Amino acid sequence: MTQRTLSGAIYLLSSAIGVMAFLAPFFTPLVQQDSGQQAGAATAPLLLSALVGLCFLALLFEVQGEMLGAKAVALLGILVAINAALRFAEVAVPGPGGFTPIFVLILLSGYVFGGKFGFLMGTMTLLVSALITGGVGPWLPYQMFAAGWAGLSAPLLWPLARLLRLEGRMGEVVLLAGFGALWGFAYGAIMNLWFWPFTIGPAVQSWTPGISAAETLQRYLAFYLLTSFVWDALGAVGNSLLILLFGAPIVRTLRRFHARLTFVYQPERSLA
Repeated sequence: MTQRTLSGAIYLLSSAIGVMAFLAPFFTPLVQQDSGQQAGAATAPLLLSALVGLCFLALLFEVQGEMLGAKAVALLGILVAINAALRFAEVAVPGPGGFTPIFVLILLSGYVFGGKFGFLMGTMTLLVSALITGGVGPWLPYQMFAAGWAGLSAPLLWPLARLLRLEGRMGEVVLLAGFGALWGFAYGAIMNLWFWPFTIGPAVQSWTPGISAAETLQRYLAFYLLTSFVWDALGAVGNSLLILLFGAPIVRTLRRFHARLTFVYQPERSLA
């Protein structure tokens, strides 16, 4: 098995663990709790340990890979530090609703450097920023998974950008802004799942064991629209505006770094 295959398997395993963690309560009999703070408290340390361990294993594979590896990991560390500082500023001066500046770099770095880089950017940003801001809790591994998926999904825009010939144009920034808006809603919708099965509320908004998948979706949509939609809408608008304002120079800068990191000097062969 090649190193690239092993590396891909690590990212796939990480995502599979995340999906199972979010969906496990829906397939396990449980006692609903009054406080969402207790949701997943028993499994969170195990999830966090597994995810951090897999991330560091992925970093080890990246460093030991081709020349791009070590340099890309160094750049990843710098970008994570910048993003963690942005989240610290966000905690010090909270923005409206679900607004946060951290998704700009997560999405744009994943778009330029690829899904693996984006996944690590998302997970490590949430981990480091949580340690800095004191935001460590049972919700942290779920935040890391969701943010990692945001970065992992960014390369899905590549075929559309190439088909429409948007690379290097304002249309590319608009496309990224729309994707940022989508993730403003998607991140909140995904994160609700870590505590929603444990909450008690009106029957039309709460989950109970034994209901069908269709009814589960209907109840969750009612819960999301009444409790989270406006909050996430502000986050979606914030993502879009930040990308529209700063996306073009950030993408250009990241592409310059990418070009330098992938440059390999090949001396001319002698004709003698």
